[in-house]
Amino acid sequence: MTQGFMDAKAQLVEAACLHVPFDGWSEATFDAAVADSGLDPVMARAICPRGGVDLALAYHLAGDQKMLGRLADTDLSALRYSERIAAAVRFRLETIEDKELVRRGTTLFALPTYAADGAKAIWGTCDAIWEALGDTSRDGNWYSKRATLAGVYSSTVLYWLGDDSPDHAATWEFLDRRIENVMAFEKFKAQARENPLLKPLMAGPAFLMERLKAPERRSDMPGSFGARR
Repeated sequence: MTQGFMDAKAQLVEAACLHVPFDGWSEATFDAAVADSGLDPVMARAICPRGGVDLALAYHLAGDQKMLGRLADTDLSALRYSERIAAAVRFRLETIEDKELVRRGTTLFALPTYAADGAKAIWGTCDAIWEALGDTSRDGNWYSKRATLAGVYSSTVLYWLGDDSPDHAATWEFLDRRIENVMAFEKFKAQARENPLLKPLMAGPAFLMERLKAPERRSDMPGSFGARR
């Protein structure tokens, strides 16, 4: 993807943000963004073939990049791993200047037609967080970590959308509780693997998890279905 292409898409997204609160991530917003940005309509359609949907996905990805930039500039070494994850999720939400843009996106990706796009976007965010925090898992844990974080992230976003507490303090408390729940479950699994009575029951799932392989890394998506060698 050329720099000119990326710059043009960024122009479209910026122009679209002014219209999304009124028209959502829709074709009307796409047309208005094209007019406001001054881009050639044919080029704009080539950049975003599905119009508002592709603009919404580009907006989400831009937020991921801002989060990664902040993570790279922040020293998290003094924090526990769970606290680093909480910080990353908080950084991601703090990239958003207008909740209505996310609320409209949530409505769009709740539609069956675009649900897979929304799930892929959330997975991409969680994958970016784990990669930035130095995750080296390449077996079934690669999938379980991202799936678990996707649940935490999604529920936190929904809570955040309705949170009007000062500096979103209630959201960060909610996030901490969700992560504590996950850590408690992970602790239970570890104890079960060491328990003489439960260990045989855990052997089968553990065997399968070890045989799973993380997907091959690609530049345009979190992964592919080809197993790493």
